[in-house]
Amino acid sequence: MTDTPDTTYHYHVIRRALDVIDAAPAPGASLDDLAAALGMSPAHLQRVFSRWVGVSPKRYQQYLALDHARRLLRERFTTLATATEVGLSGAGRLHDLFVTWEAMSPGDYAKGGAGLDIAWGWTDSPFGPALVMGTEKGICGMAFAAETGPEAAMQDMRARWPDAQFREDPAALAPWVEAAFATGGAAKLHLIGAPFQIKVWEALLHIPSGHVTTYSEIAGAIGKPKAVRAVGTAVGRNPVSWLIPCHRALRKSGGLGGYHWGLPVKRAMLAFEAAKEEAGAPA
Repeated sequence: MTDTPDTTYHYHVIRRALDVIDAAPAPGASLDDLAAALGMSPAHLQRVFSRWVGVSPKRYQQYLALDHARRLLRERFTTLATATEVGLSGAGRLHDLFVTWEAMSPGDYAKGGAGLDIAWGWTDSPFGPALVMGTEKGICGMAFAAETGPEAAMQDMRARWPDAQFREDPAALAPWVEAAFATGGAAKLHLIGAPFQIKVWEALLHIPSGHVTTYSEIAGAIGKPKAVRAVGTAVGRNPVSWLIPCHRALRKSGGLGGYHWGLPVKRAMLAFEAAKEEAGAPA
């Protein structure tokens, strides 16, 4: 992506703000209190939030609040049967990108990545350092290391395709990475997973930015209404976080559920998209 040195810094500000907001009594921390807790001036904090998502710190607190997921389910719940009919060019549009994808055959997947040449590189992102991996066909992996650390993220991704050949080559991925985190462009994905997993990941692609759905909705959308637990496992194994938006899948109760790269990252992603939706900008 385009070099934006403040982007990861912004995420770390948001991450620290989470702890302050969670500890603050109702109705939340004031701008002055939040700025003091973060060691920033109120004016600087206002600029950081406005640049990151286009809304005030006061408004953004509502998106970072622990009950934000329940509000999303009430106000921005997506019925996947309808979203699927509309297709990716309509309500399922992801980050204002037209995402194209190709799935690996089950036989190839069973080989553990043997014969695959996978390029990888680190990039700055709105959610901290991101590890991106891709084949000649598209991005096959995206991990976020702000909570797990870079070494754990790398080990996690390489273990998914243990017999593949890996090479550091961020330049080969640059156009897709730019599309993944910028406005416009086309992001190509190469889905490497078991057939059931790929069905789940395809369903996730139909959840519009700024909206959410539930694990049970996904199970119904792929024709396996009783397989909610298996769907949850497949969501958790999504190798291309953010572009395949597993962060938009919630528990029916309104709980966040798990997130492979850390719940603070999931909360920040949901808040980022909700704020962008309010500000009228594509997420």
